[in-house]
Amino acid sequence: MQSQKMQAIGQLAGGVAHDFNNLLTAISGHCDLLLLRHDQGDHDYGDLIQIHQNANRAASLVGQLLAFSRKQNLQPERIDLRDTLSDLTHLLNRLVGEKVTLILDHDPDLAAIKADKRQLEQVMMNLVVNARDAMPSGGEIGIKTNNRVLDMPLIRDRVTVPAGEYVCVRVIDEGCGIPADRLDKIFEPFWTTKRPGEGTGLGLSTVYGIVKQTGGYIFAHSEVGVSTEFELLFPSHSLPVADKSLIPPPQHATVVRQGDGVVLLVEDEAPVRAFASRALRLRGYTVLEADCAEGALEMLADPELKVDIFVTDVIMPGKDGPTWVREALIERPATKVVFVSGYSEDAFSDESARIPDAVFLPKPFSLNELTSTVQEQLA
Repeated sequence: MQSQKMQAIGQLAGGVAHDFNNLLTAISGHCDLLLLRHDQGDHDYGDLIQIHQNANRAASLVGQLLAFSRKQNLQPERIDLRDTLSDLTHLLNRLVGEKVTLILDHDPDLAAIKADKRQLEQVMMNLVVNARDAMPSGGEIGIKTNNRVLDMPLIRDRVTVPAGEYVCVRVIDEGCGIPADRLDKIFEPFWTTKRPGEGTGLGLSTVYGIVKQTGGYIFAHSEVGVSTEFELLFPSHSLPVADKSLIPPPQHATVVRQGDGVVLLVEDEAPVRAFASRALRLRGYTVLEADCAEGALEMLADPELKVDIFVTDVIMPGKDGPTWVREALIERPATKVVFVSGYSEDAFSDESARIPDAVFLPKPFSLNELTSTVQEQLA
């Protein structure tokens, strides 16, 4: 029942996050369009910046919901946890303050794992901050890593961990502990013991989602007035990480130039489509619009129509993005492809594996992110 409940909450969170990402794309996108017409001396400039900053904060919150529902965009790589934690130590020491001592204890022969480094850092920061908050008078936080081999499946807290080789990470504090009747609720989103205004209740649910999406397991053990221990198990990974099926959009700051080409934009959300088409036209592209896959294929039935690039949403009523793009590429194999989605790339990576050189752009995206991604693809 607990597993079904967490799955149901995850589906709800993922669906809400997907819809919010569409709304936030439209809000921040139209704000970008307005900012093009206002400079710092304009009396509306400050208000527009406030809208933009708060839209970004909302996007961050939505990202936490996507993390919990395991539909976040991850970029896995082969990681040595000793290096990752060493890089983080300076920041973690600043987070815990002077009254708390951070102690790291690593297995000298620690195996590597496959994970998204940035998200793993988020996991460790959340766990360490929670440990700090549990010790208002100060104390020690221990982070211990070791290799662990399970000769037979491990059954713990309603979960069965398959036999195999794992890397174990434990975060141990000397804090107030968590009562037994609350321990099974701590990973649920928005559930918090903190006072209003002190936290969103998404910290541990984010940790839970990231660990699960990485293929790992997380357990909590607590004794009131003594300590709390979070134990994380990640499968060992000795092989190099395989190339991803989709090429991620460029992360560097691209100088966006005036573009040249015909873009077929397929997006069922009218506000998102309106922003994206205006953004691309402002950069010099010719934009053809369709609100569904069927409409796009109908337009492409005209052999005289020239299209250089498809920019399409992934999840739409009727045919989804990868399905219609595969059909269109039969007749137009040289056309470039950009997928956009409020969900993660993983939600459709199996389908997209057969579409070479496609780029994935997660929502919410800015005006510059959209236009520079199209520009890079066409280049």
